[in-house]
Amino acid sequence: MKIKAALIAVSAAALLAACSQPADTAGAPTTDAASTAPVALKATSGVYVMDPTHASLQWSLPHNSISNYTARFNKFDAKITLDTANLANSTVEATIDPTSVDANYQGDYVGTHAATGFKSWSEDIAKNKNFLNATAFPQITFKSTKVELTGARTAKVTGDLTFLGVTKPVTLDATFNGDLEKHPFMPVPAIGFAAEGKFKRTDFGMPLGPVGDEVTIRFDAEFVQEAAPAAPAA
Repeated sequence: MKIKAALIAVSAAALLAACSQPADTAGAPTTDAASTAPVALKATSGVYVMDPTHASLQWSLPHNSISNYTARFNKFDAKITLDTANLANSTVEATIDPTSVDANYQGDYVGTHAATGFKSWSEDIAKNKNFLNATAFPQITFKSTKVELTGARTAKVTGDLTFLGVTKPVTLDATFNGDLEKHPFMPVPAIGFAAEGKFKRTDFGMPLGPVGDEVTIRFDAEFVQEAAPAAPAA
């Protein structure tokens, strides 16, 4: 969910303040410029598509006030448009198939929940009108609107999350995991990112129910640069 690479410049205000300080500044806090310097990217600007075999998307929420219930989505996609000249201009888009939710329920769901009409707890979460309601809303989407660089490898990525037919802004804390000038199995650059964020289910119209309102989402994936289209034959 982007992007998530990072660099942060020392602010002009900080520089002016530093210049105005007397020579004796012992004990005063200092800024480590190296810690916020741009990472040296090997990857080049372009569109990067997610490698689904090296990606994960999990969500969790409080359960009975004593644990965090965790599940995952198995079908999702993401695309990053990387601008190495100005990382803040990078963008990310993601789509999720809510019917792919995987709750990893180990019990006899049909035997204990026959009245629901669903064959599994995962199907219940996906299709129940009180949960993901995937029949009415078959897709969850995220489109970034702002990337704020916060460190050499971190950024805050704000975007529009559309869920249950409602669109609201959500901010993700993104981390740049690294990049490759050339993927070991493909002749293109590759990058890796992780992101985590939170939102409230009730903000999107989902009933509160017996579980917590605040949902935490965690994303981790590798991306490879999309091959440029072949030039038309002369």
